[in-house]
Amino acid sequence: MSAPTSAPTSAPARPVAAARAVAALLLLSAVAYTAWVLEVVLSTGLDPVQAYISELAAEDQPLGGLFRATDLVAGLAVLAAALLALSAFHLRRPVPREPGASPGRRPWAAGGWAALALFGAATAADSRLPLSCAPTSDEMCAARETAGLVPATHTAHAVTSSLAVLGALGGLTALTVAARRYHRWPPVRRYGPWLLGAEVLATGWSLGAIAAFEAGHGTWALGAGQRLQVLLVALWLALLAAGVGLPSRTGPSAGAAAEGVGRNARDAAAPSRTERRDPV
Repeated sequence: MSAPTSAPTSAPARPVAAARAVAALLLLSAVAYTAWVLEVVLSTGLDPVQAYISELAAEDQPLGGLFRATDLVAGLAVLAAALLALSAFHLRRPVPREPGASPGRRPWAAGGWAALALFGAATAADSRLPLSCAPTSDEMCAARETAGLVPATHTAHAVTSSLAVLGALGGLTALTVAARRYHRWPPVRRYGPWLLGAEVLATGWSLGAIAAFEAGHGTWALGAGQRLQVLLVALWLALLAAGVGLPSRTGPSAGAAAEGVGRNARDAAAPSRTERRDPV
């Protein structure tokens, strides 16, 4: 008689475990992506207000290997989290529409995780294509870069950095919309729009400063703009980790099924709203 009740209770364990793994990977990426704050206590020789954040990982910098390693960890962790979320919760047949169940296909969420996968892959590639020197602090490096006498990794680095920015903005936008549209991840739903707005402004600052520097009009506090841009992405990743890792409380609680002894068999055979809802 007890056999039919065991299968439904174990079914939600897999999505919950996958969601916690996604949250852990996102949190790891957020920590690794803020490794640049070590320049506060370590002597890098670079001006954090003016220097590209990528210059910390340049090949001629004494701590370049450390920052390349942390960028690689951050990128791979985001990539793994996004791919896990896509494979576990979005690359499946849509679940049937049931009263109280969430829709089987959530395009904003799937698109957001795909954009985060691009961000992670581009960030990891970025770490393997470092600058050879620091153009904002080394006039000879800047002159060689202008004359096209630097290694091809400079151009490749610019491409992967641009893809990382596009992926980050796409992920922040789509997953913030998903949080509000599908009523998921309360921390993202509440604070995501504010972080997204600040990220758009910081990205505009960074792009304007880069254009000014390349045109020979100074750096316009390029380093500060980029560091703010990266910090906001890391904060948003931590916020998403908190939202994904916390269980949803939108449906009837597990204890509600035990309130009536006569309804035990029926309650055990039908999962609650919360159990039918995928975490990510």
